[in-house]
This record gives sequence, C-alpha cells and structure tokens, in this order.
Amino acid sequence: MKFIVSSSYLLKQLQVLGGVINSNNTLPILDNFLFDLKQNTLEVSASDLETTMTAVLEVESDASGQIAVPAKLLLDILKTFPEQPLTFVAGDNHTIEISSNHGKYALAYADGGEFPKAIELSDPSSTSLMGDVLATAITKTIFAAGNDDLRPVMSGVFFQFSNDNLTFVATDAHKLVKYQRKDLHASQTAEFIMPKKPLNILKGILAGSESDVTIEYNESNAKFSFENTTLLCRLIDGKYPNYDAVIPKENPNKLTIARDQFLSSVKRVSIFSNKTTHQIRLKIAGAELNISAEDVDYSNKAEERLTCDYQGDDMQIGFNSRFLTEMLNNLGSTDIQLEMSLPNRAGILTPVDGLDEGEHITMLVMPVMLNN
Repeated sequence: MKFIVSSSYLLKQLQVLGGVINSNNTLPILDNFLFDLKQNTLEVSASDLETTMTAVLEVESDASGQIAVPAKLLLDILKTFPEQPLTFVAGDNHTIEISSNHGKYALAYADGGEFPKAIELSDPSSTSLMGDVLATAITKTIFAAGNDDLRPVMSGVFFQFSNDNLTFVATDAHKLVKYQRKDLHASQTAEFIMPKKPLNILKGILAGSESDVTIEYNESNAKFSFENTTLLCRLIDGKYPNYDAVIPKENPNKLTIARDQFLSSVKRVSIFSNKTTHQIRLKIAGAELNISAEDVDYSNKAEERLTCDYQGDDMQIGFNSRFLTEMLNNLGSTDIQLEMSLPNRAGILTPVDGLDEGEHITMLVMPVMLNN
C-alpha cells in the first residue's frame, strides 16, 4: 500500500488521536495507530479498549490495506518535519518507508488485523448540539468530578437529557456543579455517566468549534461524531446519586460580591490556612465580609475585610479554600452570589451575569466545621 499526505495535516490529526493512547498498555498492539487505507481516504484509529477514536483523512492513493504503525515513533518524526508532502510505502517485509524531500525513514509495522475492532452501537438514541456548547458544559463540570476508585459513578460527568433541557452534573461529595441548557433539548429522555478521559479529549478539540456534534448512546456506550472524527467510549456503569436532594432549597442568606475581588482574597488568606484542612472562615455582618484563616501549629494567620451586598442574618461559615478557589475560577462572571442557610448546610454559588440565554450554573460547596 502507498499513499501521499501533507506532513502538518497528518501530524495535527495524529496528535489529537494520540491523547487516547495510554503510556502503559496491557496489549502491545494498543501502542500503535491503525491505518486503514481505502483509495484516497485514510482512516486512522487509536484505542485504549475503553475509548476508541477515529479520524478520516484525505490522501493521494489508489491502493488499500490495513496496518498498525508505532504511535510514539511516528509522532516524534512528524514533529520534526517542516510542511511538505510525505510518501508512505508499506512493503511485504513488515516495514513502512516514509519518504520526505530530504530523506527516507523505515519503521516496522504490525498486522492491522490484531487491532481491536470498534464496537457498533446497537439501537442508539441520538442528540445533536454545537461543539463549543458541549466543550463549555464539560469545562464547567469536569473539575468537580471525583477521583475515588471505590465510587466509580462519581468519577465521571452525569449527562441528563430531556425534552425540556440538557443537564450536566459532576460531584465528589464535597462540591457539586450542575450545568443546564434550557435552550436545548433531546427528542427522548436519557441518562448516562461519561468517564473523564474521553471528556478531556473532547473538551480540547471542541473548544470554540461551531460545528455540530452528534451524540449517540445506548445502555453501555456513547459515540460522538463531528467533522471528520468519531469518538466511541464505554460508559460508567451504575446509578448516579440523586443530586437534587442535596441542593438546599431554602437559602435566606444571600451574599453578592465581585468575583475577582473575592477570589484574590480567598487565595491570599488561604496561604495562611492549615495545610491539611485548607479551612478559611467567612464572617458576614451587614455589608462587611471578613475572610480569615489560621494555622495554629505554626502561628500563621491572616484576615481581610471586604465590602459586599448582603441580605440575611449575621453568620460565620467555614469552607475548604481549595474547593472555593476552583469554583470561583470556573465561573466567568463579574459578580457572584453565595446563598447560605446555616453554617452546617451547603453554600450555593451562582454567577450573577455573563451567561448566555438558557444557560444556568449552580455550584454547591460543603462547609467545614469551624473550631472556635
């Protein structure tokens, strides 16, 4: 088999697919890209058994064939080429020769038939949305997903599609993010839990993309198709916790403050907090917010006073500063609102502005017990 392709075009596509390949694979064949040539279209696939990604490239060729090419070696050589056409020729002696303007490079390939076959989705439901919308939904939620192997359902992002809206939820039991699009809807109701790895890959490719993404899904797998690429992944098995039950409904104490100012204060004060609990204390009275932290072991302490808009009873509440910082970093608004009921109930963070029509974000952060 022989084909000619632009070096930078091939590199760009392979770098995206390379994100799927694990550094330590159980099957040696998974260290390769699968090249499947059918005349002037080249299908390149990468897989880690859980996630398989395929891109369709246009090449110059009238041949066909299937081989598995070492991914790392191929990426390393492609990164060094300036833009030029490359000719690939696969011989009978299990080596593929790459010819550039200045040289020839031969690398051993494996039999393409050994590469695991991608599964076909049987009887899938499907939903379509804009790439950038999906990327935003992933970015706004994925940071809140857990890393606990004992609770796999909480290590992914929960997709909940209905006739009224599309909802994306992530939680690790300390923080929770619910991102909702009321301007979009699915033809039928569906729920599934997506693992983090394929979501991070999609987030990287789709940010700013205006092309449509078709999501097809059944009980066990989901498939994302856009432009010349498809990503197929196994879903996390299990039932997602009832997240609505933990979001407090009655929150009479409402604090509104500039996000940047609040974030800078929390970051500064948290430097002086205890290194294991990361605890900071918010003391709110009238139009004044007092943020403090103390590390008793080292006699470090810090305190800042900010003016804010506050309606409610005077209160003191403790939070883990790392969770608060993460959430404030992920809200793009100028002002934020923090709603609270009691010092032992979760606080709810919402953006006051900066959202598109139909876009809703609710972030929930669990308090930490204050030791007075």
